Amino acid sequence: MAPAPPASTANRFIDRSGRVTFAVVGRRLRPFADLYHYLLRTSWSRLIGLVMVAYLGANATFALGYFFDRGGLENARPGSYADAFFFSVQTMATIGYGKMAPASLLAHLLVTFEALTGLLGMAMVTGLVFAKFSKPTARVLFSERAVVCPHEGVPSLMFRLANERANQIVEANLVVALARSETTAEGHPFRKFYDLKLVRPRSPIFALTWTIIHPIAPDSPLYGWDDARLRGAQSELICSFTGLDETVAQTVHARHSYVPDEILWNMRLRDVLGIREDGRRFIDYTKFHDVTPLVPEVAKEGTAGA
Repeated sequence: MAPAPPASTANRFIDRSGRVTFAVVGRRLRPFADLYHYLLRTSWSRLIGLVMVAYLGANATFALGYFFDRGGLENARPGSYADAFFFSVQTMATIGYGKMAPASLLAHLLVTFEALTGLLGMAMVTGLVFAKFSKPTARVLFSERAVVCPHEGVPSLMFRLANERANQIVEANLVVALARSETTAEGHPFRKFYDLKLVRPRSPIFALTWTIIHPIAPDSPLYGWDDARLRGAQSELICSFTGLDETVAQTVHARHSYVPDEILWNMRLRDVLGIREDGRRFIDYTKFHDVTPLVPEVAKEGTAGA
């Protein structure tokens, strides 16, 4: 069996923004089955663009009815599609300037249906915009690199995260899993996940930084492994964060991942916490992603699996 290609940032489970990168093949497409969830997930610019397209399309459709109903609109210029279109806009938005008015039965029926369409559309768009605007999100900053270095005499995997907002997240929890490719006893390739034990998987108040530490002890899935083996197994560290935002009293979450290119061996995270002259603690975010090399003696003692 040919060896697996090394892991890279191109084939990771989770990208740097926390989204799953896998493409789906063979699933039956149902464009409107999850339309609400799609509109909640999409960007604001795309949502506004879709609403504008739907609004203009609906008005253009109703305008065709008014346009072909000759004499159906009072004070409208004969054969003017523009007048029919702007009358449709006034009707759907329930503006009613009083210049143009329906004059035939067909025009009255179209006005009735269009007014109902406008009310339902306004209600749905208002609810969608409010739900999207009020959706709780977390702004959790993960360090760009994870490191493997000694901690309390034990080689340990370490990275850190911080809350980018001024509020506090209570009952914060973090789960870290190692995903890597293995071969079963039958010779079949298999993607296996291992939960990594953390020194502190919970934080009662997530206000400053939080350093995540996984001791690479004999019971660790990383014991005896090095950078070359991680790359050969297409390994990836998947991090899942959850917590309760005290401002909105709702659960927030964030995801991140590290591939072997982002795991540095025999390096340590640079200190970012300090104390001012007035005794207050501070965080220096300019050093948040910085790492420094270990001295040779410490690096030798901290070899993973030693």
